[in-house]
Amino acid sequence: MHIGLVGLGRMGGNMRIRLQEAGVDVTGFDRDPAVSDVGSLGELVAALPVPRVVWVMVPAGAPTEATVTELAGLLSEGDLVIEGGNSRHTDDRRHAALLAERGIGYLDCGVSGGVWGRENGYGLMVGGSPEHVRLAMPVFDALRPQGPREEGFVHAGDVGAGHYAKMVHNGIEYGLMQAYAEGYELLAASGVVTDVHGCFQAWSRGTVVRSWLLDLLVKALEPDQDLSAIRGYAEDSGEGRWTVEEAIERAVPMPVITAALFARFASRQADSPAMRAVAALRNQFGGHAVTAAEEEATTAGPTSGTGDTR
Repeated sequence: MHIGLVGLGRMGGNMRIRLQEAGVDVTGFDRDPAVSDVGSLGELVAALPVPRVVWVMVPAGAPTEATVTELAGLLSEGDLVIEGGNSRHTDDRRHAALLAERGIGYLDCGVSGGVWGRENGYGLMVGGSPEHVRLAMPVFDALRPQGPREEGFVHAGDVGAGHYAKMVHNGIEYGLMQAYAEGYELLAASGVVTDVHGCFQAWSRGTVVRSWLLDLLVKALEPDQDLSAIRGYAEDSGEGRWTVEEAIERAVPMPVITAALFARFASRQADSPAMRAVAALRNQFGGHAVTAAEEEATTAGPTSGTGDTR
């Protein structure tokens, strides 16, 4: 099989290698000419056999929108576009409708595996018609992990289902990561445990909390138990927010994932306005010490109260 691959960054570049190692011919296009096989999307389309299959692996939002729109004008009836970025599932219906006007098929594919996917394979969640899934199955089989197909690939439903499943997957990931992170902080603060790295490593086999994420945390802690080289700041790429928004829309309680998302927001505040307000209130009703900006703790303020009660 021969496909086009648009976007050859960290994920797309590794996907190209894995596909080629599995015997799939890949013509890649990227804005960086150093890694691109062709000079334009038009050249990529011209290099592919009919029916053409083009996998789009560019950042969600405007880059994906522009790429799909341009492909709609270049491809022909019977061709297929697979959108593998982290797009919001609602975008997929619009993309599919645009391409359908020209008889072009569309699949959305949530891809998990990160920088390890080249070696280990990628977890794939696909939305679209069974006909289009069958056409692209050699590509999916090349990318997924070895073993039973159903343990690394799912045809999750119609258009949008693949990215919806990936959104929920990433929301769950937020919660798992936060639980490990909070456990790490408590172990490090305990004053009792002297080998935090060893504790996590000891959980790697035979315990109910073992996972690939745990293995990655063990790897991260091995050279630096204090993680002193890393600032406590965590971005979110969008899927966690979308998961929480969907939960609100459908009245599905998600306290763990929501708290994990908000914890990331808190990580970006070197001096939290909310915590300043909490400190001020404790000082007002209980005379508790506050830490002034750029100063040590002080007990200035009302002194009539003696505790965190009123």
